[in-house]
Amino acid sequence: MTPTAPAAPAELQHGPTVVGVDSSLTATGLASSRGWCNVTGHTDKKNPLTKMPHPARLAAMRLVRDDVLHHIGRPDLAVLETPAPSRSGGGSHERAWLWWELYAHLTDQEIPVALVSTNQRMLYATGKGAASKSAVVDAVARRWPAWITGGDDNAADAVVLMAAGRDWLGHPLTTMPKAHRAAITKATWPDHALTPAPRP
Repeated sequence: MTPTAPAAPAELQHGPTVVGVDSSLTATGLASSRGWCNVTGHTDKKNPLTKMPHPARLAAMRLVRDDVLHHIGRPDLAVLETPAPSRSGGGSHERAWLWWELYAHLTDQEIPVALVSTNQRMLYATGKGAASKSAVVDAVARRWPAWITGGDDNAADAVVLMAAGRDWLGHPLTTMPKAHRAAITKATWPDHALTPAPRP
């Protein structure tokens, strides 16, 4: 998916830069408050990453990590979705490696990192702690239409994470209902980020 950067609303040009990250080895969703979203990862279906010999697998995983970090850059705040404990199946070991590599790099670079769970992301997007992928995609299209996801749920998830981060910092992209904003109080926010603006 090619980064899509429509003309960002004027208020985004001067607010804090926040990047949402929904990590995956095959389709990491990324979204920036500067007006773009993207999906990147290992996409060679004929040579799946988890079937590679370990040396080649590690090299491919490092390429994914480096590409994701390149997209993240140096924002004022990075919002990562936490790994779902119940998620199993092939590649769980590799997915965990990618998440911790991203977290380690960001913290080593002293980039503030917020942690938002899957249910908290769903709550912020839809007002419900459990929602289908299509419901989140539809919510993003309605509430944050400047971010063109093309219906990709990974990109949509990243937009929600980014929007939650902007909201916490006191620079919401749009006014959110109280039920949705309950997710903000449940997430884990860094101690050393920009000071959130007081909210009524």
